[in-house]
Amino acid sequence: MTTKLHEPLLVVEDSNEDFRMLQRLMRRMAVQNPIYRCTNGDEVLDLLYQEGNHEKSSVGIKPSVILLDLNLPGIDGRDILERLKQDTCFKEIPIVVFTTSSNPKDIELCYQKGANGYLVKPMDAQELQKTIQAFVAYWLEANTPPV
Repeated sequence: MTTKLHEPLLVVEDSNEDFRMLQRLMRRMAVQNPIYRCTNGDEVLDLLYQEGNHEKSSVGIKPSVILLDLNLPGIDGRDILERLKQDTCFKEIPIVVFTTSSNPKDIELCYQKGANGYLVKPMDAQELQKTIQAFVAYWLEANTPPV
């Protein structure tokens, strides 16, 4: 299996602990993709639209996939999902929701707004590792995005 080494992954996660665990697991899996992190919805929009702190950045990023937490400070994940899926520049980027919520209403709402996947964060470390392995295997290795 070939890893798409240079395609960036955008992780939207406000919890430092959850992000460190995700990084640790991806490092063990030898994920080589650059990982960008945003901790709130406003940062996501600033990064992708090159506004705020990213306004003068000469290099915009277009992630190959966005791993999105739902419950974020400021603009929450549901609103980010809806906004990006309505924007012709970003609607083709796969967005995988990664959240503690297993509420069927959240799952249904996210798919209605265009989520490409929905992963519930397991509390158990081994189950979390399996979930991250499945994410990496599919979205970073097997999936072929539109050109």
